[in-house]
Amino acid sequence: MAEIFGFDAYSPKEIAERVETIGVTKARLPLLSLVTLGILAGGFIGLGALYFTLVTSDASLGFTASRLLGGLTFSLGLFLVVVAGAELFTGNNLLVMAWASNKITTKELIVNWTVVYLANLVGALGLVFLVVLSHQWEMNSNAVGITAVKIAAAKAALPFWEAFFKGVLCNILVCLAVWLALAGRSVTDKIVAVIFPISAFVAAGFEHSVANMYFIPLGLILKDRSPVAGAENLSWFGLCSNLLPVTLGNIVGGSVMVALVYYFVYLRPSKTES
Repeated sequence: MAEIFGFDAYSPKEIAERVETIGVTKARLPLLSLVTLGILAGGFIGLGALYFTLVTSDASLGFTASRLLGGLTFSLGLFLVVVAGAELFTGNNLLVMAWASNKITTKELIVNWTVVYLANLVGALGLVFLVVLSHQWEMNSNAVGITAVKIAAAKAALPFWEAFFKGVLCNILVCLAVWLALAGRSVTDKIVAVIFPISAFVAAGFEHSVANMYFIPLGLILKDRSPVAGAENLSWFGLCSNLLPVTLGNIVGGSVMVALVYYFVYLRPSKTES
């Protein structure tokens, strides 16, 4: 049946089975490997966010061009996660497929999410400090730094429910990007599969918890060096008040609206099997 999809891609049912199998492997990775790959993913997503900030700091770009180019450049982060290999919290919401199939336990799921989430935070913060020390933010007559602070201030000021639903929409697209990447057999397939969902969520202004682990701390550190209106309200509490609803939204978007939906369609035991 796979041949009807052309280009030697995996069929949707085959993708579901791959996600389930990969979920079991991810849930049982040795702790040191899980932490290391989680730190890498936080840094990788941060590099995509860095690229996005650089491009959108160009005031000569119109709104549409800025959002489109920003989205395309941010895709670097998931390219690195998918192709180079790393453990990303938002993508790991797909482990719910293995959990729903009783292939992994609730404890294994929660441990994976917790370890990967904290490791992603360490990786993102590590990149923040490298960027600050490198003075990369001074590029374009400090426009990059000013843009970074503006992004952070806007994210920290989001109301709870707006951040939550933007998190839901974000991780629907992120998990679909991972899903599509698993349909491909080559590096080119995977990169092409990632571009449109990721650039769409970024261009639309949706909220990604791991990206915000880079965006908001960078703005916090730079707010006195690149002052902008509203930056005075940036705080570590503002980071937490953003990450809580965005993380919950990411879980709903990825786990419920992608993983459980596809589990129901392709992996749920039929009556004849039970």
